[in-house]
Amino acid sequence: MHANGASAFRRKTRIRRNIVIALSGLPLLVIVLSAQETRTVLDGVYTEAQAKRGEAIYFKSCVRCHGPKLLGGNEVGALTGPVFNGNWNGVPLGQMLDRVRVTMPLDQPSTMSRQQIADVLTYIFSVNKIPAGKAELPRQAEMLNLIQFRTAKTP
Repeated sequence: MHANGASAFRRKTRIRRNIVIALSGLPLLVIVLSAQETRTVLDGVYTEAQAKRGEAIYFKSCVRCHGPKLLGGNEVGALTGPVFNGNWNGVPLGQMLDRVRVTMPLDQPSTMSRQQIADVLTYIFSVNKIPAGKAELPRQAEMLNLIQFRTAKTP
């Protein structure tokens, strides 16, 4: 019994030590993440293949309201042009994705996955002549919040 008690004590001590070691790295992680320069969509944050996937989803779920040229109509706003770009300029992509997630499609909100929405956003970026890059746009909010929507380089 005594040997089992000592073994359990060592195991608990080892677990506590590992937790302390793991937690001690958190401040460094926070510093690294906060020190990262915020990127913009103009830095090539999606791939052409992803935008192609997004186009298919757009034409399945979004075209009936926003139209084939993303110009909107009646009560639905355009997804291209100066009003769209001005409304979203400087907004982190995490906010953009979350807004779409809870409001779109109008007749079935919250039915698209985060990946589907990220793909549709990349299609919208491509139509707005925002350059593609080599890596896909992520779907995770933490990563998307490090990227801002911009339509022109600002000093």
